[in-house]
Amino acid sequence: MAETPLGALPARFRRQRLLIVGCGDVGLRVVRQLSINARVLALTSSPERLADLRAHGVTPLLGDLDKKATLRRLAGLGHRVLHLAPPASEGWADARTQALLGVLRLRTKPQALVYGSTSGVYGDCAGAWVNENRMVKPITPRAQRRVDAEARVRHLGRLRSSPVRVSVLRIPGIYAPDREGGTPRERLLRGTPVLAQADDVFTNHIHADDLARACQLALWRGKPQRVYNVNDDSQMRMGDYFDMAAGLYALAKPPRISRAQAQTELPAMQLSFMSESRRMVNTRMKRELRLQLRYADVKDGLV
Repeated sequence: MAETPLGALPARFRRQRLLIVGCGDVGLRVVRQLSINARVLALTSSPERLADLRAHGVTPLLGDLDKKATLRRLAGLGHRVLHLAPPASEGWADARTQALLGVLRLRTKPQALVYGSTSGVYGDCAGAWVNENRMVKPITPRAQRRVDAEARVRHLGRLRSSPVRVSVLRIPGIYAPDREGGTPRERLLRGTPVLAQADDVFTNHIHADDLARACQLALWRGKPQRVYNVNDDSQMRMGDYFDMAAGLYALAKPPRISRAQAQTELPAMQLSFMSESRRMVNTRMKRELRLQLRYADVKDGLV
C-alpha cells in the first residue's frame, strides 16, 4: 500500500473531495497513486472521456474552462484542487485560470490548490543553477501565460477571507515510456538534429510517476504560497540526453548542427526549447514535500 502523505488521519479527514482540473496522463497517475481516502472529481470538456474517467474511479464533470457558464457547479465542490489544465494557445494572460478561480471564490474556498506550471517561466538562465527564488523572465508567450496563471493562483492564496494554501509546481520536460510521446525514440527515428556541443543547452526532466507523487504530496504538504521546482537529479545538455537515449534504444545518434543552422532548419517550437538553458535545483521539493525520487536519473526511467 502506498504511503499516506500525513500518516494516520483522524476520521473527519478521511473522506475529502479532490477536484482535478486537467485530468490527463499526469492527473490519472495521481488518481492511481492516491493514498488518501478521497472522492476524486475531474473536470472534462470532452463527453468522450466520461467512460474512461469513470473506469478509473473518477466522477467526471462536464465543463469547459473557455465557457464560464459551464463551471458554476465547481463552486465549493473540492476540498483540494489540482489544476493541471494548460492555458489557451493565444494571448499573454491565462483566461482559463481566471475563469476557474472566479468560480472557486463563489462559495467555500478549497483548503489547498496546487497549480502545475512550467520551468519555462525562468526563461534563459545561460546554464546557471536555478532555485525558486530566481526572478521569472519568460521569453515566450507560452511561458508568459504561465506567469500570469501563477500570479492569479497566488493572489487567491493571499486573500484574507478564507485564504487558500496555494502551491505552484514548476515542471520541466515530462517523460515516461508509457506516456504518449513520452520518450525521445520517435524524434531519434526522424533524425531531428540537436545543437553542436559549443551551442548546446542544459535541459531538465521529471518522470511522470514522480511528478504525480509530487502533485499528491503538495496537496497535503505544500507550504502556503510556496513554489517548488519539480525535477529529477539529472543535469544534462540536450544533445547528450539524445545521445544517451540513442544508446539505450540502439539507434543512431542525432546529427549536430550549429545554432545558426538550427534557426533556419528547425520549427519555432523546437527552436524555443533550444534557446533556454538552466539547471534546476530541487532541494526544496525534497526537503518540504519529502519526495524521494523513484527515477532520480533520467536514464533509469527511459527503459
